[in-house]
Amino acid sequence: MVEVLWQTVLVPMLDVLARVAATIGWTAVGVVLLYGGVRLYDYLDPIDYSAEIRKGNLAAGLKLSALVLGLTAIIIAVLIT
Repeated sequence: MVEVLWQTVLVPMLDVLARVAATIGWTAVGVVLLYGGVRLYDYLDPIDYSAEIRKGNLAAGLKLSALVLGLTAIIIAVLIT
């Protein structure tokens, strides 16, 4: 009885929990990579985009959002393969 319960309920549940844990882990890796990429770009580029966005500079906001979208596409492609 216990072995049937183990094979029918607990093993699939452990498999699902392992997949959820892996998904959470890879999500954390992606977030850290995205944050690091934005910080690296902010460090290397002489323009302070945060200050420019606070001033209302639309071009700085668009450039930073394009950076985030580009980095996100690269990170997703790397994590999928």
